[in-house]
Amino acid sequence: METIFGKNKEEHPEPIKAEVKGHLPTWLQGILLRNGPGMHTIGDTKYNHWFDGLALLHSFTFKNGEVYYRSKYLRSDTYNCNIEANRIVVSEFGTMAYPDPCKNIFAKAFSYLSHTIPEFTDNCLINIMKTGEDFYATSETNFIRKINLQTLETLEKVDYSKYVAVNLATSHPHYDSAGNVLNMGTSIVDKGKTKYVLFKIPPSVPEKEKKSSFKNLEVLCSIPSRSLLHPSYYHSFGITENYIIFIEQPFKLDIVKMATAYIRGVTWASCLAYNKEDKTWFHFVDKKTKKEVSTKFYTDAMVLFHHVNAYEEDGHIIFDIIAYTDNSLYDMFYLKNLTGDFEEKNKLTSVPTCKRFVVPLQYDKDAGVGSNLVTLASTATAVKEKDGSIYCQPEILCEGIELPRINYDYNSKKYKCVFATQVQWSPVPTKVVKFNIQTKEMLHWGEDHCWPSEPIFVPSPDAREEDDGVILTCVVVSDPKQVPFLLVLDAKTFKELGRATVDVAMHLDLHGMFIPEKDLKTET
Repeated sequence: METIFGKNKEEHPEPIKAEVKGHLPTWLQGILLRNGPGMHTIGDTKYNHWFDGLALLHSFTFKNGEVYYRSKYLRSDTYNCNIEANRIVVSEFGTMAYPDPCKNIFAKAFSYLSHTIPEFTDNCLINIMKTGEDFYATSETNFIRKINLQTLETLEKVDYSKYVAVNLATSHPHYDSAGNVLNMGTSIVDKGKTKYVLFKIPPSVPEKEKKSSFKNLEVLCSIPSRSLLHPSYYHSFGITENYIIFIEQPFKLDIVKMATAYIRGVTWASCLAYNKEDKTWFHFVDKKTKKEVSTKFYTDAMVLFHHVNAYEEDGHIIFDIIAYTDNSLYDMFYLKNLTGDFEEKNKLTSVPTCKRFVVPLQYDKDAGVGSNLVTLASTATAVKEKDGSIYCQPEILCEGIELPRINYDYNSKKYKCVFATQVQWSPVPTKVVKFNIQTKEMLHWGEDHCWPSEPIFVPSPDAREEDDGVILTCVVVSDPKQVPFLLVLDAKTFKELGRATVDVAMHLDLHGMFIPEKDLKTET
């Protein structure tokens, strides 16, 4: 277990040819690029939390039936500072560092209630974002790092807060058909004006203009936080053809505690709290008018990280999410918990549940109090309350899945396939699954000692159906006699087509994307 979680991984910046077993489709050409924590010990210091580790990018390049692997640490300012000092000097969410000789890089601090919060890390370890022809490593702070897709070299640092007033931003943006990136961030700068900001980044501007596409960033809408000192934590958001869906959950950051965390010698993670007595509020922003729907929709307390998909049908918004009844997931990944017997020791106290909410935007205004306003065939309900707000209860689609992916061509459309990892009571995936929402059928792939990553769907060039294509997942192994591999499954049958094995200590990653050959610009 220690080998998978706590041990620093070596980088392999030069391409390594993988050994291909089975048959990969000839049309599968491009790069699978993924991101996740790879280094947790620097000198004599160790990060507390697995999500704090230094970002290690890795890629599988598919070219004419051959597969090449490479990996490289993101050369963030955080990485450079830590390596130079030979200890952790830049704080991460779950690890506070003292004292910080790199203050010159992280000098800027914003003041809030006369306290200061040190500038955040640029250790972008969660996901990859595409903007025009450029690719960025992302996390949940205001920093993202541009990377060279071919060599995995780290390029310039972009600070969102120079273009939009946010201190945090999600690592799960959405993309529209025009190539715009839609994302959300939290603004805790203005005194007493804590808000959630929806913004749009256009595709890159023409070279001759020499302007970054971030300069043309546009704020679509701001949603004031229900509590000015306790903004909700969120990891993703949803999108339909006409609406953006934001869920304000009672899993909240305490700004005053965050501002004093450094002085008190505690981590920022300790400033997150879940209140199970609270409500979870749904916000729907009309993309055209840029205004929020005025009806108040809510459900019971829950914690969610990942939206699956959302769409509109007959005056309703339908959205699917993976939700928990508590916040135990984050605590599972403290490195002290990830020891040899952790599967026995570490049990989730809440199983991830795929829930479908059906929200009637158009409903009979004369409907009586207590009546269910959902008119679609679903066990989800939306009940009118005395004060005019609407209390929503979900339909349970399935349990025990996380890291959901879909065929993104069906994003914000009616769909049937969810590809995900299976996690029962342990937070670490042991299988990848395909779940059919309509038939409730679940197909699995799993082997002993194999821990697969988030499954990525790649459509075949002549795809007619939603599941015409392949699934790619990086599989790390806990048996020292086995080597890790990239697995390629037929997305329709979930049968193995082939695998590409690489004899390196591959890290367990978080998120990533497949970039088809046609989208690869020729980089030197």
